[in-house]
This record gives sequence, C-alpha cells and structure tokens, in this order.
Amino acid sequence: MVVPLEACIKEEQHSVIHLFGSEDVNPSEIHCRMKMRCGDAGLSLQQVTTGTGSLKVELCQFECMLENQRMGSDGESDQASGTSSDEVQSPVRVRLRHNRRISQEDVNKRLSLPADIRLPEGYLERLAMNSPPFDRPLSRRLRRVSLSEIGFGKLETYTKLDKLGEGTYATVFKGRSKLTDNLVALKEIRLEHEEGAPCTAIREVSLLKDLKHANIVTLHDIIHTEKTLTLVFEYLEKDLKQYMDDCGNIMSIHNVKIFLFQLLRGLNYCHRRRVLHRDLKPQNLLINERGELKLADFGLARAKSVPTKTYSNEVVTLWYRPPDVLLGSTEYSTPIDMWGVGCIFFEMAAGRPLFPGSTVEDELTLIFRMLGTPDEATWPGVSVLKEFKSYNFPHYRPEPLINHAPRLDPDGLEILSLFLQYEAKRRISAEVAMRHSYFRSFGEGVHSLPDVVSLFALKEVQLQRDPGVRTDSGERFVTFSICLRIIAVYLDRLFFIITCFLWLFLFAFLL
Repeated sequence: MVVPLEACIKEEQHSVIHLFGSEDVNPSEIHCRMKMRCGDAGLSLQQVTTGTGSLKVELCQFECMLENQRMGSDGESDQASGTSSDEVQSPVRVRLRHNRRISQEDVNKRLSLPADIRLPEGYLERLAMNSPPFDRPLSRRLRRVSLSEIGFGKLETYTKLDKLGEGTYATVFKGRSKLTDNLVALKEIRLEHEEGAPCTAIREVSLLKDLKHANIVTLHDIIHTEKTLTLVFEYLEKDLKQYMDDCGNIMSIHNVKIFLFQLLRGLNYCHRRRVLHRDLKPQNLLINERGELKLADFGLARAKSVPTKTYSNEVVTLWYRPPDVLLGSTEYSTPIDMWGVGCIFFEMAAGRPLFPGSTVEDELTLIFRMLGTPDEATWPGVSVLKEFKSYNFPHYRPEPLINHAPRLDPDGLEILSLFLQYEAKRRISAEVAMRHSYFRSFGEGVHSLPDVVSLFALKEVQLQRDPGVRTDSGERFVTFSICLRIIAVYLDRLFFIITCFLWLFLFAFLL
C-alpha cells in the first residue's frame, strides 16, 4: 500500500512538526531527514514520483520511521520513557489502519483532560483525533503542543463575567470558556515580583493536578502570565454556607446525611493519598445544582509522607480547629480534618455553628463546656501541655449531645461523638466513618462506586426538598410548623386588639 506523504504530513501536523522541529518543511527535505533518521536502523524509503511530482512513501517504511522516533517524558530526548521501540505506536500508523471515530472519553484520557471537559466536534476534527484510544500517553512536549492548539493555557480562551470574591492573594471570577461554552471559576492569583507565586497557589496546583475524584473540585486549566497565575476550575453554583442560608438553616436530615457522606468520600480519597486539607469549613465545600458536594480551596493542604511530620499550627479556621491544634500541637495527621467534619456535620443538622469562638481561649472554653474539660482519662498527656495549664480552665462536666442536636437519631449522635474526640488517634477516620451504621440506608452500592463517579449515579440516592429552601423566583417554602408559628403571631396580635377594644368599651360604658 502506498500513500502520499504530503497527505500524512497534513493530517498529522503535530507529529511531523514535533518530529522535524519546523512547520516550513518541504516534502523533499522531509524525505532527506527521514532517510538520515532511519538509515542507521537499516530502513530504506521507496520514493515514487507521480506525474505531478508529488512525493510518495511506502506506508510500512513511514510507520517504521515514526515508530522509532520517540520522545522522553521531558519532551526533549529521543527515547520515550518506559517504552521500547516495539511498544510505541504512531498516531499516523493507528489512524491509517482504523477509520472509526474515538470517543470524547478517549480524547480526554489521551490528553489527560478532566472527565467533564466536552470538546466541540470541530476541535476533534481539526486535531485529526479520528483514531482508536492509544495505550501509551503522549510525551509532555507533544501533549503541551496539542493542548495549546486546542486553546488551553491561553487567557483569551476564557471570558470574565462576574466577580465572586477577593482575598489577600487572589480574586475569583465567574467566567465562560469559549472552547466548551461552559461556565468556569477563574481564580486569578496576583504574582509579586519580589516573592513570585504564593506558596498556597503552588500547593493548590501541585495537589489538584493529581486529585481526580467526583467530590473534589476539578482543575481545568492553568494560565501563567507575567503578572498573574490563573487557575481555571469547574463552576459550582454555591458553597455549603450559602446552601444553608438559602434553607433558612433548616436542612433536611436526609440531605445532611448525603452531604456528609460526600464529604467523607472526598476526604477518604485525599487521606489515602496522604493529603491533608487542613482548612475544612462550609465556605470551602462547593455544591452544584445536582447536589454534588466537592472539596475546594486546597491552598493550606499538605502532602503528608510521614505521619508525625511537623507542620504549622496556624491552619484551619478557628471554629473548625481541633483542640490539640488550638493548644499548639504541630504533630498531626489525618484526624485534624475529622474534627472539622464533626463541626460541619453539627452545623448542618442544628443550623448553627458548633463552637463559634472569637479567640483561641474562647474557642477552647466553648469546646470544654460542651464536651467537658479534658483529663488524663479522656485525653492522655493533656495535663502536661504548657498551653493547657496556662489557661487554668474550670472543670466542666460534659453535656449530652442530644441536648444540642435533637434532630439527630442515635446513629447520628454516635458518629458525631466519634468525630469530636479530644485525642487525635481516637477520632474516627473517613474510611471507617463511611461504613458507619448511620449510612446503612444508602446500601452497599455506595462503597463500590469508582472514584470519579458521583454518588447520585445510584438511583436510590436523591436529595429531598429542604424546609425553607428558596426557589429561583426567590419565594420561600415554609414547613407546616413555621406556618403555624406565623398564624399564632397574628392571632396573638388580633387577640390583643380585641382585648383593647373590650376594655375601651367597658370604660366608656361605666362612664
């Protein structure tokens, strides 16, 4: 079989440009370079000249040439990392052997794109991606070339819409991708020339690139300019704090359970990879219209290779910070996140923060007043902590959790108490918590879901309407009890007015 080389070059422009290092290469020049590259391997190229003078190359020889041309993971070396010459497949070779169109999922896997990216049909055709899935990943350099041609890594690919928030180092905008027409969140980080990129941004990028889970926010793109570093995330409508506000802080207990399980799923995935979030709070848990909850803002997260590694204790918003960190502990592991899970669980169920302290001492006082002042029995070693002794806390007796969270059933109260253990190693892990009887109603199917599959893929898992939730028109649905309360207020006022009239009538009659 003989095919025109020029046609191959036109269809597989990426590979040829990458192979010969130039876009302006004529067929005869390519032919010479191909002979130079393949000569040592004992390969001969059969040149056939047609009436028009176009160059043709025997297909099998062209396949051998491309098969022996390999790129390393650094994008520069000739040898592909971890593969032999027999293992590497040419994109041209595969395409000419198969005519069927690959799926969008194959494209995403080939270019390491997020699973929820849906490229328009025209981009697939332009890149000539009409081939079956490949068994080997692209080299870094060729992948960058492919992504750049699609439009990734370019600021002009995205349109800013509304400003969502602003922090010390970054501003977050709602935006739209011109590539997919989907909404995105643009986290624009200002780069200081003296300091470069903030360490929080570097942490977030390095961790999120490797975290692929249905309950972790997806990082779509990274755009680096002279003045800014822009992280492009999937867009989710609101965070858990906004969700609770929209519910009038009265969430359905069924929905509380679904959100808690999703939080545990995402955390369990992180903890299995030795990653600590360290800044759990409702504002860092994003929720979309479907009810999918996703962990976000990994700016304070750390990859933890050693369980007792020392970190800074200046982490975690005060209300969700565990007592060991409040008392100055810098040796902690995954249990630091589990205390925060307990605080968020309570807040969803009770409609108010569990320990809203204004200072470290105030925060500890609130904790001890509810759970009891710790001693050697409940927290071995606490009596020798310098910070604990310096505060000189009074002795508080523990209060029953049901007094503060009456809407929780016995299983809910039990798992809450397991999150709120003083001693870090006694706190329940995310993996064990997912198996707790509190989630028995979900069935066993939730434990066999692939990491990238949503909990709502199971038909038996569906959100219920929350009491007091707002609709899009801004109307508020209220429960029957709230309606009765409103009616009672008006009846009370009416009774007061009638009573006043009776007294006036009686007074007038007596006169």
